[in-house]
Parts: sequence; structure tokens; C-alpha cells
Amino acid sequence: MRLSHRLVLVAFFTALITGGWLIWEIDAVDPPAASPTDKAQEDLSRIEYPSQKGMRWHPRFIRPHETLESLYGKDWIWVARFNRVDRRHVYPGMTIKEPERMEDIRGYTPLPKELPEAKAHRKYILLDLTEQWIGAYERGVLKFSMPAATGKAGTETPVGTFRIDARHQTHTSSLYKINGEEGDQYPMDYALRFHIDEKNIGYYIHARDLPGRPASHGCVGLYDEEMQERTFGMPEEPVLVDSRKMYEWAVPDSEYGDDYGDFEEIDNGPVLEVRGTLPVYR
Repeated sequence: MRLSHRLVLVAFFTALITGGWLIWEIDAVDPPAASPTDKAQEDLSRIEYPSQKGMRWHPRFIRPHETLESLYGKDWIWVARFNRVDRRHVYPGMTIKEPERMEDIRGYTPLPKELPEAKAHRKYILLDLTEQWIGAYERGVLKFSMPAATGKAGTETPVGTFRIDARHQTHTSSLYKINGEEGDQYPMDYALRFHIDEKNIGYYIHARDLPGRPASHGCVGLYDEEMQERTFGMPEEPVLVDSRKMYEWAVPDSEYGDDYGDFEEIDNGPVLEVRGTLPVYR
């Protein structure tokens, strides 16, 4: 056999073997999911919340045309809260936590029903950074609670005990814009100020996007789909308005006078306790 023929046969069998290996490799890969090195943290199943360790759930990869509503019907609200994510941030290519039994997450809250240190206060707000969750207490009893998006690593929400000292229904950020330098100032509807740092920067609880992880520059964001629809055009039918609920409970007109939407400092606002550290992202 000529040398040229031998070279052809070697090349043929090499290609055959390599091709077979590639086919096997492609067939053996895992189902689509966010990359383990995902810096954008699109895989929410990798975020560890202590309250979920005993709960049964599995990762759910979001495929094209899938939404929380199409997947879970009326229970989409509980799945969103369980994942600390809003509908605008659930998109193809990301992964969420899907509970194995919906009844396990209806009414889910990681906060205690009673808080002894809050009993001396008529109104008391607890923010748990590790759980990314905030709750409203009256005389130590939890009245309601909701997910939150706090400061991310490097711009953490300050820890400690504070007091709500100002309210502003139509607040906007003085530092950040929606779409870079050319956009409008970022809306911060239903803003409750609780801290001013050494640089004279105010920290607020306010309406915000919830991407399912700590994401802010230090403020505390709550669901407000009405703000999202007005600002981003979705969702078309707003449902979740947690920021308004917290605002109306914390600083009602009946206690602090008529609210005309302007910035207003207040006295004797509710106490806010911020505790914990940021959740672990595996």
C-alpha cells in the first residue's frame, strides 16, 4: 500500500473516532442551565437561604416563551416571592427554584411570627439580609412580610438599628439613571428614608426591580409592578405593589398628616432593624 493511501486511511479513522467521541459528548451533556461561573448570577437555584434548607424544590431552567404565569398559573405570585424575583427578570436562559409542592410555599415567609425585641414598639421593621426579606411588626407580632433586594457586595445595606425619618411618595434617585447618562433619574416610589451616611447619601426603602439577589447600591428595594409598567412597559397588568403597602403602613396620613407626594421629614417613624449578612451564592 502506498504511503499516500496509508495517510488517507489514518486520517479517515481518526476523523471517525473523533467524530464519534464528539457525538457521545454532545449526547451526554446536562440539560441547559446557567453557567457555574455565571457572574450575572442568573441561576437563582445557587443562592442559599437558611429558611429553604428543609424545603423540597429543584432547579427549573426557563425556556423560550415560558413565563411564571404560563408555568404556575395563579401560583406564580408565590413562586416569584419564593425566588425574590419579579416577572420582568424571569426570562429564557435563567434558572429559578421550583417547589415540588405549591402548598409548601403559599404564605411563605422566613421571618419569625413573633419578635420579642419588637414588643416594646408599636411599629417595628425587621430586614434580614441573609434571607433578603423584610417584615412589619406591631407590638412584636408579624403583620406582613415581603422579599427585598438589598445592597450587593461592595455596596451593602448598613447593618444596625435605625428609624424612618422621612417619606417621599414620588422620590427619584439623585445618583442613578434608568438608561445610563441619557436616561431619566431612576424612580424610587414610596421612599422611606432610614439612614444618611458620612457622605450625605440617603438610604431608603423604596420601589425597585427585584432580580432575585442583592443588587442595589445600599437601598432596600420592594416589589412595585405599577412603577415597572410605567417605567419599562411591563408587566401589562401590575399586581405586586409591596412598596406601597409598606409605605402606607409605616407612614400613614392618619398619623403624619396629608401626604402630597413631596419630600417630608417625619418624627417618631417606625424602628428599622437590619441584621445578618448577604446570602451565600454557590
